[in-house]
Parts: sequence; structure tokens; C-alpha cells
Amino acid sequence: MSQWYLSFNGQQVGPLSEEDAVARAKSNPSGHAWKEGFAEWKPINQVPELNSGGIPAGPPPQGGTIAHEIDYKIFGEEMQFVEIELDPGESAVAEAGAMMYKDLPVSLDTVFGDGSAKAEQGGFMGKLVGAGKRLITGESLFITMFTHKGGSGKAKVAFGAPYPGTLIPVCLNDIGGSLICQKDSFLCAARGVSIGIYFQKKILTGLFGGEGFIMEKLEGDGMVFIHAGGCVVERELKAGETLHVDTGCIVAFQPSINFEIQQVGGIKSALFGGEGLFFASLTGPGKVWMQSLPFSRLAGRMLQAAPASKGGGGKRTGEGSILGSLGDLLDGD
Repeated sequence: MSQWYLSFNGQQVGPLSEEDAVARAKSNPSGHAWKEGFAEWKPINQVPELNSGGIPAGPPPQGGTIAHEIDYKIFGEEMQFVEIELDPGESAVAEAGAMMYKDLPVSLDTVFGDGSAKAEQGGFMGKLVGAGKRLITGESLFITMFTHKGGSGKAKVAFGAPYPGTLIPVCLNDIGGSLICQKDSFLCAARGVSIGIYFQKKILTGLFGGEGFIMEKLEGDGMVFIHAGGCVVERELKAGETLHVDTGCIVAFQPSINFEIQQVGGIKSALFGGEGLFFASLTGPGKVWMQSLPFSRLAGRMLQAAPASKGGGGKRTGEGSILGSLGDLLDGD
């Protein structure tokens, strides 16, 4: 007979017999359930054996645990930051240097790897694999974990965006448990989210897709926060629906999206159109998030505008001043 596992507010109970699972489900139908043979955790009130059938609620957690449940609030417009509220024992993970402020009960700890349950339960080798994945995507071998170690009450910790843009909160449980995003876009997440790698399988897509062969893959059932440049547009594509996007403007998409590259028009359009040789062709079903100002484009414009004496590659025109170079001398440039 299959053994059941139930989860209520992040606390797992089990293994249980079906009779015990039914009894607990009746007393609290707001949790989630899983047993051998389930591909994913399911809400109790949507499980036929316990109540009524329905929609899956994301992938089964690694090692029988699920991501911590966190509350959050995003502040700001152009330079945003996210404030995460933690209950005692709850944790959030973030990239090194992302913290803005924290309450006294929140303890800071640097961990090897991505801090997920999968890495922790795999021992040293699990942590090494997690750290290796992060290194391949260009991130640090370490990640910072923030834990509320107080006895009661709530505590807050805030993380700031690295450059002007928009923070995107995504609940992985609501989109099937997995999200593929550009490198360096991950800011922070609830503890339990796995931060891995995603390889582009097609050579042309890897070479000309804007993000190369390697992207980040976030898995689990908790909240994640990714950062995009400028404004963000979220589109949900229907099955077979195709959207053409500048390769640098793709922030994230669901694994169900088919991501390919397509050549831009003819020779004249490719050479003089200013849009490069290729653009991305995204085909549904699934969601895709796009940014209006990729950081590479912003950095390129800044480098182009900087004077050669400052290490820039562009021409300095005095920004409209009739003084030109003399103005640069007067203002110290």
C-alpha cells in the first residue's frame, strides 16, 4: 500500500497510511499531498483519494521538503528593492552583495552551493555539484542565506536591484515548478529553490541566442525574484503562437516555450537595420518575460559615450554644450 505525505504551511507529515491521510486531510484540507506515483505535489482538495481531483501544484520537493513560505513587498520604481518578511525559522537565499538591510534577529550565513534541500541532502558532493552549476553560469561558488533565528515575531530583510530596472516576483508553484532565465538575472528566493543550469540544445540558438549555450534554471515550489532592465512585459503564448523578440530582451520563459533563432530579413536589413543578424523566435504554449533595456545595451551606450581618455570607445561631443572639450576641462573630465 502506498504511503502518503502531507504538508501544512511548510511542515511535512508522513509517511502515513491512506486512512490516516484521509483523517488529517478532513481536519485540514488546505495543505498538499504526495505519494509514490505522483509526479508532483497536489492540493489536498484536488486529490481523488482524499477529496476531489484536479490540477497539479508543482514538482515533488527534493528529499521530502518544500520551499519556505515567505511574504514580500516590492518598493520603488526605477531602482527597486524587495523586502522579505520571515517567520522564525524561515530563510531566504540571495546573491552575494544583494542585501540592502536586515532586522537584528535575521542571521547571515554564507553557504557552499545554492542552499537547496537537494544540495544539502547530497552531502559534500551535492554541494559541490550545486556550486559547480553556479560557477558555470558565471555566479559565485557561494550563496548567502538569511534566517530568522529569533524566538517569535517577524523579521525583515531587503535586497536591492543591481541596476535600473524591474524586479519580477514569480511563484514557481504557479507555473509548473520550473523557470529558465538569463544569466545574472537571479536576485533572491525562498530557501529550498534549486538554482541550476539550462543548456541550449541547438547550436545556432546557443551561438546567436543572446545568452549563449548556458542559462539559469530555477526549480522548486517557492518564490523567486529575478531582475530585468527597464520595463518588463509578460506575455502568455498559446499553443503554436509565435513571438519574435530581440535576443537581448528575453529575461525568462517557461520550459514549455520553444526557443529558436531566426535570421533577420535580407542582407541589407541585417547590415543596416540595427537589429543584428538574428532575433529570437518563441513559440508557445507558456509564459515569457521580456525587458525593454538589456544591461548589455545600457553598458554599450555608456561605454560609447565615455571619452577615450577614460577608457571609453566612443567620441565625446560635449553633450550639446558649445564649449565641447573646453567644457570637459572646466568640469574636471
